[in-house]
Amino acid sequence: METKLTYAQPDPDGVEKLSREIDCHLVIASLLYGRGIQTPGAAHFFLNPTFEQLKDPFSLMDMDKAVERIHTAVFNKEKILIFGDFDADGVTATSLLYDFFTHLDADVTWYIPHRIKEGYSLHPPHIDMAVQLSVDLIITVDCGVGSIEAVKTARDEDIDVIITDHHEPGNFLPQALAVINPKRGDCSSGLDYLAGVGVAFYLVMALRKYFRDKDVWKEIEEPNLLRYLDLFAIGTIGDMVPLIDDNRVLCMAGLKQMQLGKRPGILSLSRVCRIDPKHMDSDDISYKLVPRINAAGRISHARICVSHLTAVNQYEAQTTATLLDELNLKRQQIEREIVLNIEHRIARDPSLLDNHLLLLCDSRWNPSVLGIAASRLSRKYVCPVVLLSHSEEMAMGSCRSINTINIHKALVENGHLLERFGGHTMAAGLTLKRENLEKLKSGITRYLQNQYNEDDFLKTLTIDAQLDIEDITFDLAQAINGLRPFGMANPEPVFLCKRLRVISSVIIGNLHRKMTLQSADTPSGHCVEAFHFNIGDTKNLPEYYAQIVFKLKINKFKPGTAQIIIEEV
Repeated sequence: METKLTYAQPDPDGVEKLSREIDCHLVIASLLYGRGIQTPGAAHFFLNPTFEQLKDPFSLMDMDKAVERIHTAVFNKEKILIFGDFDADGVTATSLLYDFFTHLDADVTWYIPHRIKEGYSLHPPHIDMAVQLSVDLIITVDCGVGSIEAVKTARDEDIDVIITDHHEPGNFLPQALAVINPKRGDCSSGLDYLAGVGVAFYLVMALRKYFRDKDVWKEIEEPNLLRYLDLFAIGTIGDMVPLIDDNRVLCMAGLKQMQLGKRPGILSLSRVCRIDPKHMDSDDISYKLVPRINAAGRISHARICVSHLTAVNQYEAQTTATLLDELNLKRQQIEREIVLNIEHRIARDPSLLDNHLLLLCDSRWNPSVLGIAASRLSRKYVCPVVLLSHSEEMAMGSCRSINTINIHKALVENGHLLERFGGHTMAAGLTLKRENLEKLKSGITRYLQNQYNEDDFLKTLTIDAQLDIEDITFDLAQAINGLRPFGMANPEPVFLCKRLRVISSVIIGNLHRKMTLQSADTPSGHCVEAFHFNIGDTKNLPEYYAQIVFKLKINKFKPGTAQIIIEEV
């Protein structure tokens, strides 16, 4: 499918002025300006973020109620249950709170539900379990904002519930003691970009201050919250929330914490991923650590991850790291089979992609991996994808969207057909009766037709700047590295270069082309190492490129050099 290229067009005078004022490369000034960072003060904060600019955790609605109740629970040795979600965001949030409460010597335990057997979030049967465990206080992380019935059951059992979540609330909030969710309509914190682990961390920030005011730290050593930011970074980057403002500040600090290699669980996982912890970056988190953490909840049970991330023994952590690696390999195989099956169906019946929606259901599919499969297919076919696995009566699965198309709103519009659902703009999970499948397909199709036009379904790529090959240097790559971590709301820059010839080329792993490129107009000029991954044809390889679209990176294996990763030709 042809890609539509669009070009960032920041004001040239503004870019040049910013470049002079902060003494940076014009390309860097252009990238900052295009991200809305247009003054020296804003640029300084973005490039050199500090904790002083963090927002007050008590600005989150209900935070004061939560910390007061938790203080009482800790002081009175009440039983506290941390109830989390089974993805990377949920398990890091659970681990973070468990670490903090363990430091307090609180009577604390944690629970992660099984993805298939129990489903997402807190439900009434979990309250029955809490009663059997003599729990006095439940704190949810990365879930709970829709758990109205479960909270009611807890109230009936005289168990207090504190909700910490970041998912979109419904029309009514649970009648919990506190509902800390920056997406609440009455929450003016401005922290709506936090992931679940972010909300949990802000709870810990507030607790540390409240406990300081109560003189708790005179008896217990006050914890340094830096040690929790490695978990914050993994959960935040893994959940693909906007990496701006407080998220950016804390993720950068979290990456530095990870590079110290102090948490056995992360260090051992880095080793099985063949990552040098000292050079850990956001790409390593997104493409290596997070898939292995998520694999546990998809193939086995996510409780493995909490045990792994809170392990204090390196030997124990290494054992579970190996297990997580094996589970990820199994997940990849299952996912490949599902995607291949769907691609064969589309080849036989292209009408499956009519109306810019792919919605399929199959009893043979493992519902735990459908989100990843949907993500891959949505990118390939440039349309929202809904994949479901069904039993005799019910179907459950995941959706993934593209561009600016809000799949969560599409589900809200068809909520009467669903048993339950939840998620974000780009991703959601859902459960419904099989008899409603065709109605759901029709309903989502109507929503897409009413809300979007043909241009919204085009594969687009925004070019941040056009570079000459002489501009592609280590110094520029290093300057771009200063804009990390990349992610939502701070995408990795994409560049365009024209008229290049290939002066050397080799195929790696049957699918990837490694090249040395040079200007076609200057045969003896500057050379650049380039990689083009997953090429379709390894026999008819071009020796000349009219233009390439690429990302510029530091070569980790050749210190002091740059390399480019080709996105489009």
